[in-house]
Amino acid sequence: MAIAKAERLMNLALCLLGTRRPLSKRELRGSIEAYLEAGNDESFNRMFERDKDDLRELGLVIETVENLEGETGYLARRDSNRLPPVSLDAEEAAALGLAAKVWQQARLAGAASGALQKLRAAGMPEAGDPYEGQHSAIEPRIPVHEAAFEPLMLACRDRRPVVFDYRRSNAARPETRQVEPWALECWRGHWYLAGYDRDRAAERVFRLSRITGKVRSRAGKYTAEVPDVVTVRETVAAWAGEGAQRSALIRLRAGAGYPLRAKATAVREGADGWDELEVPYGHGLDAWLVEFGPDVVVVEPADLRADVVDRLRAVAQG
Repeated sequence: MAIAKAERLMNLALCLLGTRRPLSKRELRGSIEAYLEAGNDESFNRMFERDKDDLRELGLVIETVENLEGETGYLARRDSNRLPPVSLDAEEAAALGLAAKVWQQARLAGAASGALQKLRAAGMPEAGDPYEGQHSAIEPRIPVHEAAFEPLMLACRDRRPVVFDYRRSNAARPETRQVEPWALECWRGHWYLAGYDRDRAAERVFRLSRITGKVRSRAGKYTAEVPDVVTVRETVAAWAGEGAQRSALIRLRAGAGYPLRAKATAVREGADGWDELEVPYGHGLDAWLVEFGPDVVVVEPADLRADVVDRLRAVAQG
């Protein structure tokens, strides 16, 4: 008779929590009855990987360790999976409730709701919204459109190295990057990943919208120390030249784009039928420039030019 999935997950969790050393897949397969009934190796591997991901989604911290024989082992340390006493006042509880609302339009909605339920079961007070009646029309949201967000979020949480294809703003084609992910952060409407780039042996920041294809997880430990503070926004701002207000340099066909001209801080008329404009560069400028079609050419910065090109390609393919 097939063993229920809930029982299989419970047995796997008990094995991982009860061991003092990492257990290989071979050892886990011999210890759990459901895995013995799995049939061939391929069926077992698929079942084990799904079960491991499900336990991680439920909040179990599972470590991946390489032994001296090159075999991958797994364990869940009790000190990493013990919830400390919950002591929150009403304002702190309300802040967590507000944070959970941020994810209502993302795939994290279920996880955020489940986390609140667990905290309330552990003693967190049921608090009303302290902002109710003051800002009732405000609905906080953080948009998450990139497919890379969820696997990278889990990789940051579980400290798992990843591999993905990444297209830089000034590159025509993507290239493969091997990264130890540290943190995700949203800045000016875009999501960024900070981490250690193994190929370049240095810290790097990646914009999620430039990740192409799937994010693939890799076994093994991190090779670089994770800093106590990861300054994603400061790094991106420095690379973007945000010391002063940032401007974009564009070429605009003469006699066209009057709303754009009204926003320009400087206009230089050209003799070739095109004018050069300096326009304040903020979130959403790429979408606005696309509306002017062939009357606009972005000169710099390179990341804005790449964003406009990506949007035009999407329109052409649609």
